[in-house]
Amino acid sequence: MTDAQETAAAALRTTTGGGPPDDGVSSDGLPIPLLEPREGIPPVVADEAGLAQVIAAFAAGTGPVAVDAERASGYRYGQRAYLVQLRREGAGSALIDPVGCPDLSGLGEVLAGTEWILHAATQDLPCLREIGMLPTTLFDTELAGRLAGFPRVGLGAMVESVLGYALEKGHSAVDWSTRPLPEPWLRYAALDVELLVDLRDALEKELDRQGKLEWAHQEFDAIAAAPPAPPRKDPWRRTSGMHKVRRRRQMAVVRELWTTRDRIAQRRDVSPGKVLGDAAIVEAALALPVNVHALSALPGYGQRMGRRQLEQWMAAVDRAKALPDSELPQPGQTPSGPPPPRSWAEKDPEAAARLSAARAAVSALAEQLKLPQENLITPDTVRRLCWEPPQRVAADTVAEALTGYGARPWQVEQVTPVLVTALTTA
Repeated sequence: MTDAQETAAAALRTTTGGGPPDDGVSSDGLPIPLLEPREGIPPVVADEAGLAQVIAAFAAGTGPVAVDAERASGYRYGQRAYLVQLRREGAGSALIDPVGCPDLSGLGEVLAGTEWILHAATQDLPCLREIGMLPTTLFDTELAGRLAGFPRVGLGAMVESVLGYALEKGHSAVDWSTRPLPEPWLRYAALDVELLVDLRDALEKELDRQGKLEWAHQEFDAIAAAPPAPPRKDPWRRTSGMHKVRRRRQMAVVRELWTTRDRIAQRRDVSPGKVLGDAAIVEAALALPVNVHALSALPGYGQRMGRRQLEQWMAAVDRAKALPDSELPQPGQTPSGPPPPRSWAEKDPEAAARLSAARAAVSALAEQLKLPQENLITPDTVRRLCWEPPQRVAADTVAEALTGYGARPWQVEQVTPVLVTALTTA
């Protein structure tokens, strides 16, 4: 953290209204470990009666609501929520089990119009949407930290640098589908929303001090208004190690093994990687084994894999090997947008020069504004603009192009002048 950021963080620690218990910083200046929620660990709500009480309590609460969700990434299939945590003034904290209460639309309805505070909102919104919860307005404390120039924006780092408390983060990667959830995990989950309102208030003050509060509001509004991401086309192409697979027949093996694995993982509700690793899929594709014995000799198909499992993977390989050439996948998807920048110097030297100048200009401006380059303007937007600039390069045409690529008004206002200069002088 820079000296200016340290000063800002120290000021925030002393000006946070309605702050956490005690004074936020120990006498020796070290962060104070936050070990227990203010009102203790709330009971886990797992039935309709308990949910109705939570809905009533949060409807009667005041101010914004802190929201978090825990998933079982790496353990279960998909990204569903296995615990939802909330906190609001007048309602306290609540822990809700979406397995017992799979429909939280009633809670979402009473919180409609209320500002939701989330940390890294884009990670939690998809699983919250699945259970009927979606904010109309939000405040993302991680994104706020980025815009304010904090170098470390994880929740623990932000709470420590801004509020002077140390959160215990030892359970972030556990299997949240476990039932019953152990008490230490529940304590950790409750503490994740314990200080979100305080953190939000402090960051709002800092963004306002830096003249960036309107920027943040535009970013938050864009996140809240964003539609669900469309299903990924040909997700099997994202298999780790896919770059080694060159021939179409081998690609067909990857596709068939990936599809078989995904079907099994979904049926068993386990992470696909626990069914068969990406490396094993690629090994089989490269080797094109002729039988189960040959397959069992490959890495990932060793002694611990039973005969039945080996036969099912071999059947997938055989299906791919039997496909007619007309049904084999093509070498690659036609990418939308410009080619990879590494090829620009050969394909279009002028575009390469524009991109170099634009990147340098954006980097300098981001440093001046004390925020990450990717939050100032996305690298993809800069590439698209440099590859195919407007026929007439001027402030109005560049601004129009940036807006068409999805840049927010504050971004357009900040980067247009430097990009016009880069495009006209490169």
